[in-house]
Amino acid sequence: MPGEETTELSLTPRSTAPQTWTATVAESKFYWYDLLADGTQLPDFRDPVGRYLRRMQFALDGTMEKRLIYFLVARPRVRIDPQRSVSWGFFSLKLTIPVLIGAEARKSTITVELDVPFEATLKKPTVELQDKYLLLNWGALTETFSIHDLLQRYDTGLPNAGKILYVGQTHNPSGKLAKGMVTAVNRLREATEQEYDSFLLVQRYEVQVETTSTELLEEPSTRTRTDIVEGALIRYFEGATPTGRRDSELSTRRDHLHELQQTYWLERLTVDTGFKDADAFYELGSDTVPASRRHVFECTFEQGVAEVTPLAAAGRPLVELKA
Repeated sequence: MPGEETTELSLTPRSTAPQTWTATVAESKFYWYDLLADGTQLPDFRDPVGRYLRRMQFALDGTMEKRLIYFLVARPRVRIDPQRSVSWGFFSLKLTIPVLIGAEARKSTITVELDVPFEATLKKPTVELQDKYLLLNWGALTETFSIHDLLQRYDTGLPNAGKILYVGQTHNPSGKLAKGMVTAVNRLREATEQEYDSFLLVQRYEVQVETTSTELLEEPSTRTRTDIVEGALIRYFEGATPTGRRDSELSTRRDHLHELQQTYWLERLTVDTGFKDADAFYELGSDTVPASRRHVFECTFEQGVAEVTPLAAAGRPLVELKA
């Protein structure tokens, strides 16, 4: 990644045959970033919401040692309305929850059908509403859901398309991203927070390399693969002239990608963001591409400049996420 050490590249020989790469999603996870970025104190583990936030914080912290792709995603602002009451369906666990949508806090409702947890000692839970959370007390345990957990888990009928604002890498042992300390991410989040909620979509991509070369030393490292996939995704979702990125960053990235492309004789990279069972939460677009649950495109690099060509998804098999 630009700004990191480049010792690895100087030790890697030039490929003796052209390579083509195919990148597919192997793991994928959404985090409601506002919940962590807004927090100033370590959540109280004795509180149900505190336990929820701690689990989320630990999970996101764990990605900082890895080299993964993240997207900053803006979604329409939605809140639970604690001033109104829930209602139950007759002889069922269908729960109707009052919500407020958008910056104007337009009143609406969503309906979900609950599943009884194995540990439950009550047939129907008591319900507590907070603006961002739904708490269900089943007697022996309390389930905690954010409003966006409900939107991702259930078909609520609310418009759900997200907008990708920024593409980056998680690798950062000091944990700046998890602590809400990445300047570019914070600037974009603050500019949209009145109308949108901000998420981090963290993904691991598997890269299949095809080449006629049999030299094992030519196998690209995880860092190399991630740097190139990141560059392609930035070009696809952020466009040819990404806003919010400094000229120095763009120049460094261009030089870095050019060196990698030359080192591995990379002729073409195909990226497929789709996978089996992707739900409506993965309806994603940006200022440069329309929203879709699956984006497939081809990328080539000329002097470090990425050029992308959208491809049809029809006929391409969908991968299953790793367990």
